[in-house]
Amino acid sequence: MVPASGYEQEHGMTDASRTLTKAELAEQLFEQVGLNRREAKEIVDVFFEQIRDTLATGDEVKLSGFGNFQVRNKPPRPGRNPKTGEVVPIEARRVVTFHASQKLKDAVEHAGGEHATQTVIEVD
Repeated sequence: MVPASGYEQEHGMTDASRTLTKAELAEQLFEQVGLNRREAKEIVDVFFEQIRDTLATGDEVKLSGFGNFQVRNKPPRPGRNPKTGEVVPIEARRVVTFHASQKLKDAVEHAGGEHATQTVIEVD
């Protein structure tokens, strides 16, 4: 388990309610790497912007030891209104999928247990 950062302590975050945000990633770069806060925030923003832009063009993003993001084109299909049972057309759309690497799967599996928490990265 990662010890609470200054940011987590300052904002009263507990392990049970932990959500990893872009601000916290930037704070970790500040604390652990020694970048100033502005540089750390800029690096995090550029990182996610690059992933977003790459996916928007339809290209794949591969992060070694973490996983792959891909864009899939889903064809139109019939859906069903659960209340009325009425058939409703669902339009074709593009979706982003993520496939975790084996290293990430192993790390999650071995770090789990009854005290495991869910961490969500919020991206603007």
